[in-house]
Amino acid sequence: MGKIRRTGWFFVLAIGMAGWMGVLGSFRGVAEASVIASYGVAGDLRTADITKVQAVLEQKVVMQKLLDYGVSSEEAMAKIRSMSDSDLHRLASLSDRVAAGADGGVGFLIGLAILVILVLVILMMMDKRVVIR
Repeated sequence: MGKIRRTGWFFVLAIGMAGWMGVLGSFRGVAEASVIASYGVAGDLRTADITKVQAVLEQKVVMQKLLDYGVSSEEAMAKIRSMSDSDLHRLASLSDRVAAGADGGVGFLIGLAILVILVLVILMMMDKRVVIR
């Protein structure tokens, strides 16, 4: 490797490659990106978003909160139907978070029960005794 580095052609090749990379690196390209909808028609996407938001509005907690603010569910649906596509899609994506947190702790209790059962099974497999008094 040392002999190759000392030869003249290696130095010329290295300088040529560095210069070529500098020339190619100086050109600035334009990067474009966009999101392609998974639905074929924008109307289908709007209908799906309205359906998703309507399902959230039909929950008891949400309906009660709307009534507390003095808005009926019919008024809310009229407002949703008059929203732009981008605002409606944003609201529908945020409604997924509301639906995810609306289980009332049932998921937590199920997870806790599975954890306890798993610990008991592991202890039994290790020939340990579990005594509950």
